[in-house]
Amino acid sequence: MSKQWLEWAKELQALAQTGLHYTKDVYDKERFQRIREMSWQMLATLNDSDMNEIKALFHIEDGYQTPKVDTRAVVWKEDKILLVQENDGRWALPGGWMDITETVSSNAEKELFEEAGVVGKADRIIAIHDHHRHNAVNQIFTIADCKIKLDN
Repeated sequence: MSKQWLEWAKELQALAQTGLHYTKDVYDKERFQRIREMSWQMLATLNDSDMNEIKALFHIEDGYQTPKVDTRAVVWKEDKILLVQENDGRWALPGGWMDITETVSSNAEKELFEEAGVVGKADRIIAIHDHHRHNAVNQIFTIADCKIKLDN
């Protein structure tokens, strides 16, 4: 299966979700729901997973689908940079999904404390990374990763 199939499945999912949100017609809702289910079947096949796993990912998604925002704290001390170990064993900058109640800066500060136990104050955004364009690993969601320099 090609990357193009993943892109089509993601786009169908987003279009169906948007259609379900905005349409008032009962027959259109049935059509959009069927398109959404087909997109889930495609995503499950492409990811060699069960459709219920894919459905669960989108279970709480409603309305117009937008990119997910991930914030990462960049903390330098002398010639070292702070990293934390993720659940999968890889090392990363401390950070995570942005909560809707936070700003980019406050979310980076919160994630820094939660993941590394470090209190820091956001200084400035130093990078915005579009996972959709620059990562080899394909994601079901479109992700924008904001890197924030923090002083501690």
